[in-house]
Amino acid sequence: MLQIGAWNTLKVIRSKEHGIYLGEEDGKTAETVLLPRKQVPEGVRIGETMRVFLYRDSEDRMIATTTEPYIIMGEIKKLTVKHVTNIGAFMDWGLEKDILLPFKEQTAKLSEGKSYLVRMYADKSGRLCVSMKLYGYLESAEALEKGQSFTGTVYEYKKGLGAFVAIEDRYSGLIHEDELYSRVLVGDVVSGRVTNVRPDGKADLSLRAPAYKQMNEDSEMVYAIIRSYKDGLPFNDKADKEIIKKEFGLSKNAFKRAVGHLLKEGKIEITDHSILIK
Repeated sequence: MLQIGAWNTLKVIRSKEHGIYLGEEDGKTAETVLLPRKQVPEGVRIGETMRVFLYRDSEDRMIATTTEPYIIMGEIKKLTVKHVTNIGAFMDWGLEKDILLPFKEQTAKLSEGKSYLVRMYADKSGRLCVSMKLYGYLESAEALEKGQSFTGTVYEYKKGLGAFVAIEDRYSGLIHEDELYSRVLVGDVVSGRVTNVRPDGKADLSLRAPAYKQMNEDSEMVYAIIRSYKDGLPFNDKADKEIIKKEFGLSKNAFKRAVGHLLKEGKIEITDHSILIK
């Protein structure tokens, strides 16, 4: 059986002016597929075998190509959005006809020219499409270790849960919402550390270094922001966590550690209602 969305090794059955027709080597089915003449290698003869990729052309007919696509069935790869239309987004996958990412398979608003991580699937009509919904299709992160560094791509964000990340574009990870102190968008490449690998094979992630390493960097940033206020910071380290997150992009605990470090160094003083530069 011919496999759409995959590489097939097929036999040359007959030759026509517009191309050659290929079929299965064992001849179990009479189904054939056209390889257009411009793609036919010179000197190919009837009875020889060829490795071709099968997809559907602009008229929805199955067709063969010798061109290497950027993604095949079963793979998760990054593709770039070429056009956003009222039926979905069309992405460049290396072939003449762009591949469709339907609206229902999108996890965020897309931008033309930006790349997103997707998987290929065939819809009910057998047409090849791609989807950004990767949860359940990524590999287990059980091979990763707590504390190791990672780089991955954000493929979905869910309020109340956080940002779902494909670590190395293959392993399943999550940055919990309480670990997100800066804006992260779907399609962004992020780096950080693994904080835990759960029994279900999912990894918990953080974009920040361990507290003891992060404190100096946080302290420098907090000090610079406090200095930007003419009369000092109009709240102290007891402020609401949402105010701290908005002003500094830090958790309340990280902010308190940074302020405590600055206080110990004698750079600031804390009053009932403010933090002042000394």
